[in-house]
Amino acid sequence: MAPMPATDRVAFIAGATGGLGRAVASALADDGLRLGLGGTDGGRLATVAADLRLADDRWVPAVGDVGSATGAQGAAQAVTGRFGRIDVLVHAVGGFEAGTPLADVPADTIQAMLDQHLWSTIHLVQAIVPGMVERGWGRVVAVATAAAVTAPAGSGPYAAAKGAQEILLRSLAKEVVGHGVTVNLVGVKAIDEHRERERAPSPKNAGWTTPEEIAETIRYLCSDAAAPINGARIPLDGRT
Repeated sequence: MAPMPATDRVAFIAGATGGLGRAVASALADDGLRLGLGGTDGGRLATVAADLRLADDRWVPAVGDVGSATGAQGAAQAVTGRFGRIDVLVHAVGGFEAGTPLADVPADTIQAMLDQHLWSTIHLVQAIVPGMVERGWGRVVAVATAAAVTAPAGSGPYAAAKGAQEILLRSLAKEVVGHGVTVNLVGVKAIDEHRERERAPSPKNAGWTTPEEIAETIRYLCSDAAAPINGARIPLDGRT
């Protein structure tokens, strides 16, 4: 069977209003994919689409809090209702809490980290991946963090949520083997949205990665050429 043209494929980008989400949206739009821009603010999503000069028939707002099952399902349905399918899921939802000793961290902070990273991933996978498996093609990519491995002091809730997300997706990668679906992670130390690595280079920011660099890696992982890559964690902090 000939591969589907990229112009017929649909990508759901969770966290599309962030710096990384915008970069991913730009890269995938350049490849001809139609986009479901995911976020909680429809106005901000419309601004992203306008900034990227997306034609009205090439994108749809997917508004919802994907940390909840109903929010994720509603956002996914907004995309499938418009385009009929979702072929690519990119999890670029941000959210970072650090600096407080675990003994003093409020329960709602821990829950917020779990919702933003772990539960959002679970809900989106359950809403989107079965359709990929049924159609025999799909790509799932999420952004991993070094903190999930190094567990810096004061970052326990964030590191735990991201670590759980990573384990979840590595397990999912084994579940979809043989169905034309791949699941991969892109590992970063920090997202250098303000180009500090270039403007003021230092040992601290030497391993930081720009949104565009991350987006290019995600772009490849979402392609037909990346079919042999599944269950991988691609590190992008190799400058240190």
